[in-house]
Amino acid sequence: MSSQFSHNKEQPRTRKCLSDSSPTSSTPTTKSLRHERLSRLSSSGSSDVSNDATTNHAQSYFSRRENRLSARKKAEEETACNDYKKMYEKALATNQRLKSRLETSSQELAMIQEQLQRAQQKGRNGESNMLETEKKESWGLKKKISDMEEQVKVIMMLYK
Repeated sequence: MSSQFSHNKEQPRTRKCLSDSSPTSSTPTTKSLRHERLSRLSSSGSSDVSNDATTNHAQSYFSRRENRLSARKKAEEETACNDYKKMYEKALATNQRLKSRLETSSQELAMIQEQLQRAQQKGRNGESNMLETEKKESWGLKKKISDMEEQVKVIMMLYK
C-alpha cells in the first residue's frame, strides 16, 4: 500500500492560488505575489539552469498574459466607445425624424383648425340667414292667420 502512495521529496509540490487565475492581474498586490512566487521558485530548486528556464518561462507567460489582457481591455473600451457613438448618432437621427413629424403634424393641425373656423363662420351666417327667412315666413303666416280670422268674423256676422 505504501508503494501506491509514495511521495517523492525531490519533486516540489505546487499549489494553485485563486489569484493566479484572476482576470485583474494588473494590480500591485498581484504583481508582488508573482514576484514572491518567482523568487521562491528560483531559490527552491537543485540546479540553477532549470530554475532560470522555469523563471524565464514563468515571466514570459505572465508578461504575455498581461499583454493579452490589456489588449482585450483596450479592444473592449474601443468597442464600447464606438457603441456609444453609434447609439448617440442613432438617437440624433431619431430625434430629427420625430421633429419633422411633429412639425408636419402641427401644420396639419393649424390647417384643420382654420377650416373648422371657416365652417363655423359659414354656419353662423347661414343660421342668421335662416333666422331671417324663418322670421319672414312666420310674419307672413301670422298675417294670413289674422286676415282669415277677420274673414271668419265677417262671415259669422253675415250669417247672424
